[in-house]
Amino acid sequence: MSIASKQVDKKANMTPEKVKVSGVILVDKPKGMTSQQVVSKVKYLFKSPIHDSKKAGHTGTLDPMATGLLPICLGEATKFSHYQLDADKSYQATILLGSQTDTGDADGQIVTQASIPVFDEASLATIAQQFLGAQQQIPPMYSALKKDGKKLYEYARAGIEVDRPPRDITIKAINLQMIDDTQMSLTVTCTKGTYVRVLAEDIAKQLGTLGHLTALRRTQVGNFSIDDAIALSSLEGHSLEERQSWLLPIDACIDIDAELTLTEEQCARVHMGQRLNVFDELTGKLKDYVARMVSDQLSKNSSVGIDGNASTNGKADTGLDDAPQLLEHEIPIDIRLLNEQGEFLGLGSVSLNGRLQPKKLIQR
Repeated sequence: MSIASKQVDKKANMTPEKVKVSGVILVDKPKGMTSQQVVSKVKYLFKSPIHDSKKAGHTGTLDPMATGLLPICLGEATKFSHYQLDADKSYQATILLGSQTDTGDADGQIVTQASIPVFDEASLATIAQQFLGAQQQIPPMYSALKKDGKKLYEYARAGIEVDRPPRDITIKAINLQMIDDTQMSLTVTCTKGTYVRVLAEDIAKQLGTLGHLTALRRTQVGNFSIDDAIALSSLEGHSLEERQSWLLPIDACIDIDAELTLTEEQCARVHMGQRLNVFDELTGKLKDYVARMVSDQLSKNSSVGIDGNASTNGKADTGLDDAPQLLEHEIPIDIRLLNEQGEFLGLGSVSLNGRLQPKKLIQR
């Protein structure tokens, strides 16, 4: 057989490349499943002989006891999942007073009990106000945070308690309502890294008792709402084509409105990783957006410098001790990149001097 014939046979026997499933789906996580188990189930539901759904991840863990909104990114959308990892989140919870568990929720064992004082709606409103704003919170031992390469809950299960440095959080909205003499409902909007279990324990202590969560439901992640989510059981009951209709676009996680349309030649260059000079295109709303974001960065960096002192004298802190500081017109700002057909290409960072650097581009 000739070499040409062998090559033809080889091509004929090659498995056709599968279509990569890409997008974001909002799932209403059921109670009793881990977030990773939900991701695995979604990957399976979007898999077919011609569809590849291997690449997937969620945008923030929910405890097995918790239910509610779990945005899951598939394929190319995983490149932008961090925008929702950093987003504010809202929860509805139920706090049972009078007892504390080792996990902070109903899945744990009761370790301490206390009497419950008489309280009313007015006292709850006063306490809620005390938890508003910026504060620090010590993560619970039963969490997936790591110390020395080991998850905290692994230490906890072994009966070992380790030091956990407090983390900065902000409670942006909070409401407490009486359910009965032993229970209250908690509605809260908070920044990333907030443990509602710990917040519930702290609220109970402010009431002069102990408490733990008996229910937790996430209702909002950034701009995503539980109202737009689909139950995992419902997703399973649909056909693959119907499931795909629930997929949001690849860029659904990105909370950036500013965009720049590139020519065909510019598209080819950024896909090769080349920088562009787009100074002439940096006008109007786009220029105003970049200038505003630069100003915001400078104001944040000027509050505390690397050495803890205020002021950066109009320069941006790079975050590296030995790296030179950037001048105002050099500070890069993330924007969306589109082609001339209006299709999303990915993200680039542009500075006021017109230099555009490709950052995260998708493959179509």
